[in-house]
Amino acid sequence: MIFAAGLGTRLKPLTDSIPKALVPVGGKPLLQILIDRLAASGCTEATVNVHHFSEKVISYLYYNKQPIKINISDESGELLDTGGGIRKAARFFADGEPFLIHNVDILHNLDLQKFYEENVHSGDAVLLVSSRKTQRYFLFDDENNLVGWTNLKTGEVKSPYPNLDPKRYHMYAFGGIHIFNPRLFQEMDKWPAKFPIVDFYLSICDKYLIKGYLKEDLKLVDVGKLDTLVEAEKFLKNK
Repeated sequence: MIFAAGLGTRLKPLTDSIPKALVPVGGKPLLQILIDRLAASGCTEATVNVHHFSEKVISYLYYNKQPIKINISDESGELLDTGGGIRKAARFFADGEPFLIHNVDILHNLDLQKFYEENVHSGDAVLLVSSRKTQRYFLFDDENNLVGWTNLKTGEVKSPYPNLDPKRYHMYAFGGIHIFNPRLFQEMDKWPAKFPIVDFYLSICDKYLIKGYLKEDLKLVDVGKLDTLVEAEKFLKNK
């Protein structure tokens, strides 16, 4: 599943006229870069959720022949956030097989096929993480099981475990790529239409196996701001 429904507010004024998914990097839209990467990794089918300028994303996919089958999960009526977006697309994953989820604006050096094949049965969800510097971290125990989340700047802690001390756990940054087992859909029934997947994972990590996959040499570019576009182009060129 490709998350492509976001408003792209940090990329304004570009996203005043086009969706973030179609912002070009090195002459190619972010969405196309990712689809081509998925195809090269052995993927044969992907679901793309759409909201902001949804008709432009749909038209692009329709008029440009894609190397894999593309399904559209249409959120034009309401942007459902990451958790709600996954749940809305559940019908495309009715075979029960765990599936890869990937933000459209992430460029990286991860071997997607290896990541999926090595972790598809490792847990109910597996999150790509690294040791990069940030303010917000997932917290993992010594076996890389998710136990919580913290914001170092504010001191906020989220966890189903009471009185969790972040200093006792490994702090890793989320990379925007994860594997999701459809058995977790049953836990989403109690959630509202719109909710973030991070909060969902944190609410169930005491009952389900939510694992972290640590890639120490991860190189990642989050194409979220205008000043990262140049960095992203250099990354693609060097890669």
